[in-house]
Amino acid sequence: MARSNEPTVIKKYANRRLYNTGTSMYVTLENLAAMVKGNEDFVVQDAKTGEDITHSVLTQIIFEQENKGGQNLMPIAFLRQLIRFYGDQMQMVIPAYLEQSMAAFSREQESYRGAAGSNPLQMMETQVRRNTEMFREAMGMFNPFLASAMGMPDKATGRPAERAPEPAPAGPTADDFSAMREQLAAMQRRLEEMDKKGN
Repeated sequence: MARSNEPTVIKKYANRRLYNTGTSMYVTLENLAAMVKGNEDFVVQDAKTGEDITHSVLTQIIFEQENKGGQNLMPIAFLRQLIRFYGDQMQMVIPAYLEQSMAAFSREQESYRGAAGSNPLQMMETQVRRNTEMFREAMGMFNPFLASAMGMPDKATGRPAERAPEPAPAGPTADDFSAMREQLAAMQRRLEEMDKKGN
């Protein structure tokens, strides 16, 4: 199929069938998985409401792949930790961290595969450490309170920061969410800049 700048629209009907508007054919989750592997961009929309349901469909593809014998990519410890982050104060920053980590891993995968005389696991551990340091530095720049809560070292003294006292419980306001979104956007830009400098 000819590629364009616009993602292919996949419509999902009430009977769970998926329709590729680019090829005018019904497709399966397996077909969508092949499109992802082929770097073909697409969005999935609810055929009735037009709502973007790409996230839930991609999650369903991962679920099916994980249930195939010998295809498990996500270790149990990782899944447990991911579940713990739901509802946690770190929930807002985890997507950006995972996205940056996977992007860095994708860029480095060829060197992992072709590393003669090197230990690929050790190389991956080095990459993970670098990503974690980038993440912590960005968090310290854009949210000093959270950096303190994580016990990250103070740049001036090099000593671990004292944990900040627990704030009095209060419901988040619209301004809080707006400020958090701005901080996350700035943090993601900073992570991208730091990652470019590290390459």
